[in-house]
Amino acid sequence: MFMYDCLLPFVSSLILIICVLVGVAFLTLLERKVLGYIQIRKGPNKVGFAGIPQPFCDAIKLFTKEQTYPVLSNYLPYYFSPVFSLFLALLVWMIMPYLTGLYSFNLGLLFFLCCTSLGVYTVMIAGWSSNSNYALLGGLRAVAQTISYEVSLALILLSFVFLIGGFCLVDFIKFQEYTWFLLMTFPLALSWFASCLAETNRTPFDFAEGESELVSGFNVEYSSGGFALIFLAEYASILFMSMLFCVIFLGSDVYNFVFFFKLTFLSFMFIWARGTLPRFRYDKLMYLAWKSFLPLSLNYLFLFIGFKLFLMSILF
Repeated sequence: MFMYDCLLPFVSSLILIICVLVGVAFLTLLERKVLGYIQIRKGPNKVGFAGIPQPFCDAIKLFTKEQTYPVLSNYLPYYFSPVFSLFLALLVWMIMPYLTGLYSFNLGLLFFLCCTSLGVYTVMIAGWSSNSNYALLGGLRAVAQTISYEVSLALILLSFVFLIGGFCLVDFIKFQEYTWFLLMTFPLALSWFASCLAETNRTPFDFAEGESELVSGFNVEYSSGGFALIFLAEYASILFMSMLFCVIFLGSDVYNFVFFFKLTFLSFMFIWARGTLPRFRYDKLMYLAWKSFLPLSLNYLFLFIGFKLFLMSILF
């Protein structure tokens, strides 16, 4: 029995991670196809049927290339930061709300905030250890941006913690059985989506990877396997943020086909934003975080606290 209890979570986690990685592979294909059609051209269409096996070919190519590293780099941090980045991006998936109780995280939202906070360090170390001015600038930008938007993310989550009275993601599914939170907190949902774009370094907030001024940003010195791991971590985070948006605002049961449709649509919105919007100016990015999203999330937080206190005064 003890062996069964140990083996079940291990096997389930392994299946979950493999499914996430396959999802990431096809998300990259979707992105290349969608961006292709937005720019009035074809995406990948040579490999296999309609270019479907293209992501796997790219993965084989990247991981079989020779691993190079700058002579002046700090080798160990440089080598391990992409590995740790992917590890964190996959670890955070463990809070996915399985009703079978695979990992019954009563403090799932706190675990998510801890993992995203640690994700800042991997970008910072990757930028610093490369010993390149461009990489260091990209790393510094990413750190400032991520820390700024984490504040609004945490406050939005705190609003819902007060509203539902718990940190567990399964509670969100139960509370949204009849109506979505999206309908009564629409401005908060827009703020959350924009903060997710900033957290995952996506257009229009991709200052960490500003090609026009920083060549490629914090990952400029990475090639082959290291670059592939950073790439996988970024897209795993996009999928995770889409899943979290579905659970928090769109009240989806994980065992429902509609949940995966919503998740795919939200991932498509990340790509849509990339194909449509130009990059922000850096001062506007900070202004948006501190002067727009922070007051909005604080107002909602106080609204929900007042709402709970009012209910408690009526009931008791």
